[in-house]
Amino acid sequence: MIEHVYRRAELARSVEAVLVATDDERIAKAVRAFGGHVVLTRADHASGTDRLAEVAAQLTCEIVVNVQGDEPMIDPAAIDAAIAPLVASPQVLIGTLRRRIDDEADLDNPSVVKVVVDRDGFALYFTRARVPFVRPDHPEPITWRHIGLYVYRREFLLRLSSLPQTPLERAEGLEQLRALEHGYRICTVETTGGAIGPLSVDTPEDLERVRRLIGAGAKA
Repeated sequence: MIEHVYRRAELARSVEAVLVATDDERIAKAVRAFGGHVVLTRADHASGTDRLAEVAAQLTCEIVVNVQGDEPMIDPAAIDAAIAPLVASPQVLIGTLRRRIDDEADLDNPSVVKVVVDRDGFALYFTRARVPFVRPDHPEPITWRHIGLYVYRREFLLRLSSLPQTPLERAEGLEQLRALEHGYRICTVETTGGAIGPLSVDTPEDLERVRRLIGAGAKA
């Protein structure tokens, strides 16, 4: 699966180099086997953001993208879309992706992370719970699924990693809440994810679905 993520990240036009950051020698061996670049990190990181920061500290680039290893169907064009706001404005420190939720069951699925955004597309909150609450006889607002990809300004990533974990971050198990709880804004970009949309692998059922899609030659 990691090779599928790697190859799709390579296809993004805005990405100059792809590295896999891991503390697992088995993953490192698999990456080396297909000719990918890998960096072994410490094993005591609290989140993927902190692991990424360890690697970013040794880089000289201005922008760092975190494509999580459980997104084998991620659309390369969506990666470019998430990067675009940081290229366009130096005030944007973090970018990520959101997609409309079309399946009602996803709202009650804790594996599907929901995001609430303001009118300018900046995140108000991320949660595993159903959100927002809609009163009877009131129109349903658009509900958004968060796609687990982050774009950081390198210097801000290092600053964020130095901040302590926050109560909501720990409660929800969502690392992006650390930025919100410390008062930083996260710019979200809507994506359709292509024909089938991005599909993260959070459960054995997800893994089987991805295997079927890849086996059938599906394109995201």
